[in-house]
Amino acid sequence: MSHNEQHHRTLEHPTEQASTSPPGILITRVRGYNLFNTIFFGGRRRRLDTALATESAAAPGSHVLDIGCGPGRFAGALADRVGLAGLVVGLDPSGPMVDYASAHAGRRSNCHFRQGAAQSLALPDSSFDVVTATFVMHHIPEGQREAALAQIFRVLRPGGRLMLADMDPLDRVRAGAVRILGKIATHRHETATEDGSAADPFAATDVRNYADTLRRIGFEAVEFRAVKPSTGCLVAVRPG
Repeated sequence: MSHNEQHHRTLEHPTEQASTSPPGILITRVRGYNLFNTIFFGGRRRRLDTALATESAAAPGSHVLDIGCGPGRFAGALADRVGLAGLVVGLDPSGPMVDYASAHAGRRSNCHFRQGAAQSLALPDSSFDVVTATFVMHHIPEGQREAALAQIFRVLRPGGRLMLADMDPLDRVRAGAVRILGKIATHRHETATEDGSAADPFAATDVRNYADTLRRIGFEAVEFRAVKPSTGCLVAVRPG
């Protein structure tokens, strides 16, 4: 077995880490989630996935971790970009999403899916060239988001790139529409505020909010840009 094949096997079947913390908001209704995306992006989600794959800077041969992979469409776009010499691992805390993504992976031998949470990655240090988290951070409990970003820093190789993407903070019309997702496709964990009132899980979709945290963790070259349709993108690099 070649060194590259051994590395692929390690990433595909890593040792699990136990975690007693709720993963956040789980999207378990796959059909509802797919319908929402079709409506929300006006049928342009495939175009967005292509644009975000470009922003990620994944290249032929890259090893990519896609956190919060959902039904696996974006992971598929990444897999097409990295080619057979590369590898994409899609990670999601929702069992139904992982099952759906695995069943619809087609013939992509370079794309694999597994269940897990960003804040407790059971993956080796410095094992990925690129980590992506699209429309994910607001699903993680607020008190665990910095831990998730620190885990991402750990699994990135020196010189590796992180891409966070979420709803464009300047698109206020769609900001209201996205809350519908909480009613048609989510199962909530730990979404109450300190005073016991219901928390708004979609109040933290502005990825610019994470820029200072990324710098504090050790990331460099932190930059925000808008990506059509209706998406804000924050990229950063682990020094190396």
